[in-house]
Amino acid sequence: MKQTLLTLSILSVFSFNAAAAQHEHDHITVHYHGKDATEHTIAHNKAVADTLNFADTRAFEQSSKNLIAKFDKATADILRAEFSFISDKTPDSVNPSLYRQAQLNMVPNGLYQVSDGIYQVRGTDLSNLTLIRSDNGWIAYDVLLTKEAAKASLQFALKNLPKDGDLPVVAMIYSHSHADHFGGARGIQEMFPNVKVYGSDNITKEIVDENVLAGNAMSRRAAYQYGATLGKHDHGIVDAALGKGLSKGEITYVAPDYTLNGEGKWETLTIDGLEMVFMDASGTEAESEMITYIPSKKALWTGELTYQGMHNIYTLRGAKVRDALKWSKDINEMINAFGDDVEVLFASHSAPVWGNQDVNEFLRLQRDNYGLVHNQTLRLANDGVGIQDIGDAIQDTIPESIYKTWHTNGYHGTYSHNAKAVYNKYLGYFDMNPANLNPLPTKLESAKFVEYMGGADAAVKRAKDDYAQGEYRFVATALNKVVMAEPDNDEARQLLADTYEQLGYQSEGAGWRNIYLTGAQELRVGIQAGAPKTASADVISEMDMPTLFDFLAVKIDSQVAAKQGLVKMNIITPDTKDILYIELSNGNLSNVVVDKEQKADANLMVNKADVNRILLGQTTLKALLASGEAKLTGDKEAFGKIAGSMVEFNPAFEIVPTPVK
Repeated sequence: MKQTLLTLSILSVFSFNAAAAQHEHDHITVHYHGKDATEHTIAHNKAVADTLNFADTRAFEQSSKNLIAKFDKATADILRAEFSFISDKTPDSVNPSLYRQAQLNMVPNGLYQVSDGIYQVRGTDLSNLTLIRSDNGWIAYDVLLTKEAAKASLQFALKNLPKDGDLPVVAMIYSHSHADHFGGARGIQEMFPNVKVYGSDNITKEIVDENVLAGNAMSRRAAYQYGATLGKHDHGIVDAALGKGLSKGEITYVAPDYTLNGEGKWETLTIDGLEMVFMDASGTEAESEMITYIPSKKALWTGELTYQGMHNIYTLRGAKVRDALKWSKDINEMINAFGDDVEVLFASHSAPVWGNQDVNEFLRLQRDNYGLVHNQTLRLANDGVGIQDIGDAIQDTIPESIYKTWHTNGYHGTYSHNAKAVYNKYLGYFDMNPANLNPLPTKLESAKFVEYMGGADAAVKRAKDDYAQGEYRFVATALNKVVMAEPDNDEARQLLADTYEQLGYQSEGAGWRNIYLTGAQELRVGIQAGAPKTASADVISEMDMPTLFDFLAVKIDSQVAAKQGLVKMNIITPDTKDILYIELSNGNLSNVVVDKEQKADANLMVNKADVNRILLGQTTLKALLASGEAKLTGDKEAFGKIAGSMVEFNPAFEIVPTPVK
């Protein structure tokens, strides 16, 4: 029995409960509404409104064009939240540019025609489900975040298509490696089991890298970026920039039967009689990504390289920094390859753009915006501007032609954090100021700052004066030190929460707003349930054994493991005829694929197919050992040494100091 428990401990990642994915967006556990905007926030937002080009309504016209059917109530109910409070009048508590984006994403949702033989379902999720007519049925391009949303959206589309709604989905394509583009895969496959799946180059590896290895930290941070515990109202979430929000349900993944662009940047493939030209765009918005051109329809699919706004070069939930220069160059390649012929541009988010001239204008502005962020950041950096200052400095470099265009505004990415991302990509986090080379840990540093400021009472008194003047950015900096040093200082805590709230109300970026407002919420009422889980059962089940043990290595406590000495094991998967040799040594767990069993302390034999069943919640390692389908031989204590060195991550770790109970 002890041996079995230890075995289950080391493979604790195998115990992922598939049903847990059903609860990724739990409701908040307290009623939370927030406070009103101050006079300074009202004045700030009015000043922003005075700079905006509200006369340009082209995006609203494009979003409303070619509506075939609005959602019925059953389909609309799968949306993550109701946003009926969005009105024609901008509230004081929302940046007017962000509110305009929130209004745009409220344009009637349902089934739309893009062009002859191309349709989109928009509004059931953060992303769009696209259907393209082929010889014998439909090609589904990007399949939303959850199985439930994908199935409901497809059923609605097939019911309302003007013709051929009785035909099957014959192919499914993922444009890139983010969950809102593949997560609904099982919903499509369950309806059409023979569907063939295509994906961008190296997609499975990139899905695992981004969603699993740092998955716990990313999930906690994502709860902030997407406001997972905030309500939907004028003082909470108003929009998610790319769409209204995330659907509820299970994130799934069906690995591609075929991946594109494995041999180079360009690949032409005929899928069910439809010729499609694929251009690799990996390293732009995603580490694995592609765009598609359909010559017969003069239609360009841009994936997530474009939408009605500026995207993230660095996404605030945490991800690999993206390459703004490559992003700009890949859009330029689209223009040069297809610009003469293209008649419609459609994408993973937002509505299409029609007409050759408008498509080219849209692409050039998108290209130049990412190029500007890259080039101006490095111009400023080469002139000595450091990472802390570069987010403000880049604002003065933006030409009016870009600033006055709605679809280059920072609803998802912002000029500030995108510029810092470019700086970090080339020069790292350190600005070469010696004072920033080795600062004290945050809590010790905060205590010294408070001491230097003359104590918490003196700091709070000055913060109140600055708050009254609307100097929220520095008040946030100062009071964060006080609350870090004195978590039980309720006066400082409440004033810091008020400060974050006003900064949120002023933010153009949806992520910035949600981060500030979630910080205020947690300062006032503590950490709430509701963080999304990025590492779903289907995603984890697609990991190969080396990657799975890379993940287990992240869970090793090095100080505990170092006391165990050298431990060696072979993990043998008979069905794939693979052998993984692992060593626990010097506090680290390493693995390597080998041709034959190595001299080891213990061997575990288990089929990879059975590992997948464990990950999907269909069986347990204990049951496999009991039935003889898996075998553990050798030194049972050796296995226990590895198991005993692992930790479980805290899914609700502290980001802002939580209230002292």
